[in-house]
Amino acid sequence: MPLTNTQIRYGGVAKTFHWLTALLILTLIVLGLVAEDLPYATDAELARKAWLFSLHKTLGVLVFFVALARILWAVSQPRPGLLNADKRAESFLAELVHWLLYGALVIVPLSGWIGHAAASGFAPIWWPLGQNLPLVPKSTSLEHLAGAVHFISGRVLIGAILLHFIGALKHHFIDRDSTLRRMLPGEAPIGPLPQASHSALPVVAALAIWCASLGLALSTAQGADGALPNGPALSEVTSDWQVQEGTIALRVTQFGSEVEGRFNDWTAAISFDDAQLTGVVGDVTATISIPSLTLGSVTKQALGADFFAAESFPTATFSGEIRHASDGYEALGTLTIKDRSVPLTLPFLLSIRDDTAEMRADVTLDRRDFGIGDNMPKEDSLAFAVDVAIRLTATRAQAGTE
Repeated sequence: MPLTNTQIRYGGVAKTFHWLTALLILTLIVLGLVAEDLPYATDAELARKAWLFSLHKTLGVLVFFVALARILWAVSQPRPGLLNADKRAESFLAELVHWLLYGALVIVPLSGWIGHAAASGFAPIWWPLGQNLPLVPKSTSLEHLAGAVHFISGRVLIGAILLHFIGALKHHFIDRDSTLRRMLPGEAPIGPLPQASHSALPVVAALAIWCASLGLALSTAQGADGALPNGPALSEVTSDWQVQEGTIALRVTQFGSEVEGRFNDWTAAISFDDAQLTGVVGDVTATISIPSLTLGSVTKQALGADFFAAESFPTATFSGEIRHASDGYEALGTLTIKDRSVPLTLPFLLSIRDDTAEMRADVTLDRRDFGIGDNMPKEDSLAFAVDVAIRLTATRAQAGTE
């Protein structure tokens, strides 16, 4: 069997690419659907789900490079003519499905890879290419957009595969021609090909379908961003020092990969006397909106009943006194998350210039102290340590403005 194509037959390389791609794509579809439906309530369940998703992603990267190689080979070869070119409607549909499949073979795996690179944590890719891509930042919005493109283009791919399969069966069992046989090993008998009329219409129609699909993905991603978990906004508080800006960030380790996130809504009432040189110098009460948490690809999981239980416990609080420490200051108080209250000493550095104060604090918490992830008692799936970084800028309230 010749390796290269002719005007009427596919060569061995094209046939190998065709069946290798088909095997990989069907495997990926099954893996993705099965992994998506698996529960993740326990260590074992989460490990199994993550393993299947890692396999899905790893094979997806392979499909991307196989698809590129297949397309490059195809454009360098003659394309055998259609055996039903004299049937305008059928040949149009065949060409349309052809271009939809070629587009999907690139868009589906590439969007999945971009979504993975934009997210933090969960189910690493096993290829030694790393988890990141050039020019792809860690971004929840980009993750949602890539995920929506991956989902919708995946459905276009499934639809195109079904049409391709039905068409092949029709050719084989109804038309009884060699359309299917000439993609199998060997030399299928092929008579004179009908006169083909070349048209750009199938390409234009495929582009229109892809534009509509990508537009739908953009709309879906915007809806997902709007649906990010957010409880009612916390009411503003007034105090001696008014927070102007700041972040409460956290970092966890899942399956050996760091996942970074932050709470987007929190308040702090601060009383602080910088003229007091010893002992207690003030107090602080901070309230954090738990539903405002974003934590990469595991945000939904983190807010669930086995972790922060955001629906039942929408806020966390820290209340304590501020005092001088051997190196800077510390807040000595109680941190309450869910129904657990734990004593906490929070060392921090403070810089005051005129009426503006900048504060930096880093602390490591143990998730087990607050009943977070009790269903995952081992660190190989979810580490016990949670690193918290607090940064804020506050200004002194002027007399008469409180």
